[in-house]
Amino acid sequence: MTGSLVDRHTGFVAELRRAGLPVSVAEGLDAVRAVRLVDLLDRESLRAAYAATVVKRPQHRPTFDTLFDLWFPLAVGDGAGTAPDPERPARTLRDDGRPVPSALDPRVRARRDELAGLLLSGDDAGLRRFARLAVAEYGRTPGQESWFSAGVLRAMSPETLMARLLAAVLEGRERGGMAERVARRTFRDRMTRFEDLVAGEVRRRIAEDTGAERTARLAVRPPLERLDFAAAGRAELAALRREVYPLARRLASRLVQKQRRGRRGRLDFRRTVRASLATGGVPLTTRHRPPRPHKPELVILCDASDSVSAFAHFTLLLTFALREQFSRVRAFAFIDAADEITRYFAPGADVADAMARMAAEADLVWITGRSNYGHAFKVFDERYRDAITPKTSLLVLGDARSNYGELSLPVLRAMAGRARHAYWLNPEPRAQWDTGDSAASPYGEIVPMYECRNLAQLTAFIEELA
Repeated sequence: MTGSLVDRHTGFVAELRRAGLPVSVAEGLDAVRAVRLVDLLDRESLRAAYAATVVKRPQHRPTFDTLFDLWFPLAVGDGAGTAPDPERPARTLRDDGRPVPSALDPRVRARRDELAGLLLSGDDAGLRRFARLAVAEYGRTPGQESWFSAGVLRAMSPETLMARLLAAVLEGRERGGMAERVARRTFRDRMTRFEDLVAGEVRRRIAEDTGAERTARLAVRPPLERLDFAAAGRAELAALRREVYPLARRLASRLVQKQRRGRRGRLDFRRTVRASLATGGVPLTTRHRPPRPHKPELVILCDASDSVSAFAHFTLLLTFALREQFSRVRAFAFIDAADEITRYFAPGADVADAMARMAAEADLVWITGRSNYGHAFKVFDERYRDAITPKTSLLVLGDARSNYGELSLPVLRAMAGRARHAYWLNPEPRAQWDTGDSAASPYGEIVPMYECRNLAQLTAFIEELA
């Protein structure tokens, strides 16, 4: 990447904002002031100066580090002292031009021996230099222009070195004890570090070929609070579950506040009489008992069709979290029919297992297996009408796309009328509402509809309830 330090700073801060990190203009200027106070040749001091001024949450640090490495790379090209030996081809070829398998290539075996020594010693600087050299030799497949981590990891196979490393450090010791478990964990962490270094080096080389901006858009995932629920993996779902719990508590408290608003408890006769003594026995001010606190009830109605199947994971996360905040939570799923799925959400159940059981056992399909909101609402109203009472908050989750089928607006209006509150969370971007078969506006006129694709939008929805 070329350009002045000012260009790099401007591009770096702009990409941080695009990736979802909240960096204000004032914080960008603070970063400039901090950079003036450190040695620009000391890359880690430069990284620390930027991080201290623009990173606000620990969850943002991995995104920051990835972008910093793209805009302020440690090396350019092959890097000083790490260029592959031109007399030493990256791969030994057969007579027919095909590469010799890594396990048979003496050059690869020599590199793997070198990697084993670095993993054994824990030399991080040496491991970084080795990763750069390994990518230069094995990161690009002959005949292809791009760079990949897979070729490097396949050639080096760090996970196959575990037995050799354990034998080196546990010589003469009993196997299977605490020492082996500690050593195994240590080497696994070092192997993960090597894989991360390889991935970072591959990103750096791709950025040199195609530009840092384009590489950042492909390599950097948004922070957790702005990650679309539909794009979350298993590890990210676990992190989302931890974040959803406090939001569920806030959602429950908002609903309790709304139902208590404007209500007073029963008249407290003794306190009223006592207060009237100050006004000559005339009860100018009445005193009331505080309303008896109670947890509200919640009914969740979730679209489980293929178009929003990933969003249904979020529904399960929210349902798990809300179980502890409400006196009663009943969850229902629908496609073109509806069925209760509360039984799958027992405390401690795995989200993926719950989804698999729901798909296999729940009666969600009527005829076509395609979304039909109108018929699903009719089935729900016929089978589970008693689920919605004046104490119930109704939460509908779905994209409001009914494949041009019936909408059953009177049925939904009756359901919302029986509930104390009714809200609709739609995972589609608002710009796509009312396009194609979307019935967002007709349904939104009956049940207030909110765009909700990530934690940030869920937080905004909860705050709006206040």
